[in-house]
Amino acid sequence: MEKTQDKPHTAYSRKIDPLLKPNNDTGFGTNAASYGGRFINRDGTFNLRKEGMSFINRFSIYHQMLTMPMWKFVLLILVFYGGINLIYSLIYLSVGVDQLQGVIATTNWGKFKEAFFFSAETFTTVGYGRVNPVGDGANVVAAIEALSGWLSFALATGLIFGRFARPKSYLIFSDLALVSPFKEKTALMFRFAPYKDNHTLTDVQIRVNIGLKLQQDGKEEYVYYDLTLERNKVESLPMNWTVVHPIDEQSPLQGFTAEDMQASDVEIYVLIRGFDDVYSNVVQQRTSYTYDEIQFNRKFIPMYRESPDGKTTILELHKLNEYQELK
Repeated sequence: MEKTQDKPHTAYSRKIDPLLKPNNDTGFGTNAASYGGRFINRDGTFNLRKEGMSFINRFSIYHQMLTMPMWKFVLLILVFYGGINLIYSLIYLSVGVDQLQGVIATTNWGKFKEAFFFSAETFTTVGYGRVNPVGDGANVVAAIEALSGWLSFALATGLIFGRFARPKSYLIFSDLALVSPFKEKTALMFRFAPYKDNHTLTDVQIRVNIGLKLQQDGKEEYVYYDLTLERNKVESLPMNWTVVHPIDEQSPLQGFTAEDMQASDVEIYVLIRGFDDVYSNVVQQRTSYTYDEIQFNRKFIPMYRESPDGKTTILELHKLNEYQELK
């Protein structure tokens, strides 16, 4: 292999083969003093916060609405619906309840409720008919509200469709990566599986990189390597896949202990791509494992079994993180 350094990289007390070629295409920098925490979160997002430009320029409403968790999306819609009707009901009260024909309440609270529900009926274009605007002010407000309601529901419909139609990999990863025996050697292993029924990816490819904090010319720097895998591609993924990186002379982890991994601030980066037949599109998912999520002398236990009648294979997703300790 091509020699890339005049002298070996030194990760504190450990040494890495100087003939191993670093990967400079990860998109991460090398200055160890400029980074905080992990590079990639477990959910695949980058552990990064941007500054130096106004929030309005950095914020994308459309992207945020498509990617936020479902409970936040539903809560935001409910808050917006209640809030916009509250604003309009207060406007109707300021214009004058006498401009709303059909209001029968006599108390202030009752008039507010009548105005609020009239606003909801106008905003949704339901228009039951008992209460209706008769003054110019109320008619103008009702016209504007009907238009804003129509536009809001059009936007909400598009966002809901976008969330449901957006291709997604639906993969779940093991919480830990394990260093386990493998063909008279050891290997770094983690596993993942598709968790949706009748959802299978095809032409699935995986790429795994590692980031190490090393001493170079008396200065700490991050260096990145591609990890060689036992298998980096499968034709289809109906079951789980245990990803195996043999720790041999071609591995930057050869000879590393748990203490060495901690001292070198090891982080494993995982990128998976596959073709989704349902969406007819390529999907991908990222995750990472830091040194404290890598355990030694452990081995995953099988997570599938035969059905009682012997006609079906059962994938036991609850066993994704189960392992046994080795002596």
